[in-house]
Amino acid sequence: MPPRVTAAVWRYFDEAGPLVGHEWPIRYKWPEDERVEHLRSLGVRAFTSLLYPHKPGMAEALNGWAAEFAARVPECIPTGTFFPEPSAASYVRRALEVGTKVFKVHLQVGGFDPRADELDEVWGMLAESGAVALVHAGSGPVANGFTGPGPFGGVLERHPGLRTVVAHLGAPEFTGFFDLADRYPDVHLDTTMAFVDFTGGLGVFPEGEIPRLRDLGLAGKVLLGTDFPNIPYPYAHQLEGLVRLDLGDEWLRAVCWDGAAKLLGL
Repeated sequence: MPPRVTAAVWRYFDEAGPLVGHEWPIRYKWPEDERVEHLRSLGVRAFTSLLYPHKPGMAEALNGWAAEFAARVPECIPTGTFFPEPSAASYVRRALEVGTKVFKVHLQVGGFDPRADELDEVWGMLAESGAVALVHAGSGPVANGFTGPGPFGGVLERHPGLRTVVAHLGAPEFTGFFDLADRYPDVHLDTTMAFVDFTGGLGVFPEGEIPRLRDLGLAGKVLLGTDFPNIPYPYAHQLEGLVRLDLGDEWLRAVCWDGAAKLLGL
């Protein structure tokens, strides 16, 4: 995110704000260039810059910064965002025209209904273009009236071809979001903060869903997510959590590379 926004987010986590609800000591409070170099040193070949506004009037400026960031950091997938406001369709169209491939939507932080009238054209544009919507739609760590599989499920009913990644495996409503992934061929889930020792209010993954996790992963529908740098543990711990599941090397390759490479055309 832009440095000023990053600093504000870090302050919010330091204060364990109402949308966090837990102590959350961010591990990687480093300058931007050091964070990028660290990802490179770990062998990360591609990543997104997941921005999200919490009020109207922010998204277009965030998109401008994200386009500039992706232009100077070749490993970054061009990323954007939006908010339910009258100008949303216009600035999303412009973002698509300059090559934005992924749009982050944070229903918890934004506090909005994904079925809002101002967003219907936006979802339609994303579905038609093949861009990916990476959506924090689960109710963890703190619910609001627009989280859970119901509201975003309504978007998918209207736009069933929307290419989607549900953050945090949909925590804590894992089963409901797995149902959406089973129902819609272009719905994926990411592993961010799942299977790590710090749950941060995201809930514990139900053991009974491990077989579906395995099957969805092998089908390319479960993708590695990390939330780097805003995590309270080393980057490698997310990978350790996936290895501990003991689902096999083929599953790990699918989750850590093949699925995302296919989805994003890498």
